[in-house]
Amino acid sequence: MGEGRLFVISAPSGAGKSTLIDRIKLQFPDLVYSISCTTRAPRGNERDGVHYYFLTRDQFEEMIGSDGFLEFKEVHGNLYGTPRRQVNEVLKGGGSMILDIDVMGASEVFKKISNAVGIFINAPGLAALEERLRRRGTDSEESIRTRMKNAIREIQEGSTFQYRIINDDLEKAVQDLAGIIRKESAFQ
Repeated sequence: MGEGRLFVISAPSGAGKSTLIDRIKLQFPDLVYSISCTTRAPRGNERDGVHYYFLTRDQFEEMIGSDGFLEFKEVHGNLYGTPRRQVNEVLKGGGSMILDIDVMGASEVFKKISNAVGIFINAPGLAALEERLRRRGTDSEESIRTRMKNAIREIQEGSTFQYRIINDDLEKAVQDLAGIIRKESAFQ
């Protein structure tokens, strides 16, 4: 059994990355979703061990000290990281996995896993990103301003990804993402 394939998906806040990934998980039930660790509080109906592993800052820092992350970054005042063991186990077992991470974390992963497939998701423009963030209703005005400022940098860095998808039509974006996964893996 060969090593599996790692799909690294990044996007600015509000691009619809989580919605796309949720739809892809339905089409590819054997594609493992990497659950990241974070120090931020759960939003809405998010559950520990399903959407994220919600850790205290001390717990997160202990994992950093024991080299427990493939990548980690502070984003919008909170720590986020990809547990190294989970990724290694899936890939060495021949499975394929999706990572949902920011562009800075993606850059670190690409340095460590050379055959990772980078896919950048974007909205049709900055106005659409801001509208989606406001419609979501989970961020303060200050957080929205920070996310919009970061989006400009993230969009520029998105040009370094192997694939780019504009999420202006959800069904087309899902088809595009599914096509990339089929092309780059054993999924048919």
